[in-house]
Amino acid sequence: MNHIAALPIHSMPAWLEGELRSDHAGETGAVMIYRGILAVSRDPAAREFAQRHMVTEQGHLRLIEQVLPAAKHSKLLPIWRVAGWLTGAIPALFGPRAIFATIDAVESFVDHHYQQQIDRLDAEQSFPALRAMLAQCQEEEVHHRDEARGLGVAPPSLALLGWCWMVGAGSKAAVMAAKRI
Repeated sequence: MNHIAALPIHSMPAWLEGELRSDHAGETGAVMIYRGILAVSRDPAAREFAQRHMVTEQGHLRLIEQVLPAAKHSKLLPIWRVAGWLTGAIPALFGPRAIFATIDAVESFVDHHYQQQIDRLDAEQSFPALRAMLAQCQEEEVHHRDEARGLGVAPPSLALLGWCWMVGAGSKAAVMAAKRI
């Protein structure tokens, strides 16, 4: 996807700049989620999962950084880093089932978020290279979700369902803030 760097940033509409700022913040948070898991979890399967998927998230972050200049990044990145780390570390305290349920919740939100952006780009028939990049990122995020869902086979407890709801609500609030700040 080296052609992404050639996108005309100067002609990017404000809505798209906000979306990419939220994507950058989200991918930053995703890298930190996996770092939080790796800092706390001692489960070999969970650690291997986190290491593999962190590499993918780092790739997404690099792609978005090719398109969105540093001056346009969210001013709240320190908050997104801490929130991401805690979103990985807290469930890691409770074991793989909590980790996989958390990743399922996060990636379900991310799938929907990327789809909204893709739908708008399709409707406006604009930025096809960026649309392709977002679709590739979305596909990989869905793979993360599906893998996590498959590994977390036991039905979640009420507490875990509450945690996952909170993760989804927090993700939504973070996107709204990152689009603006």
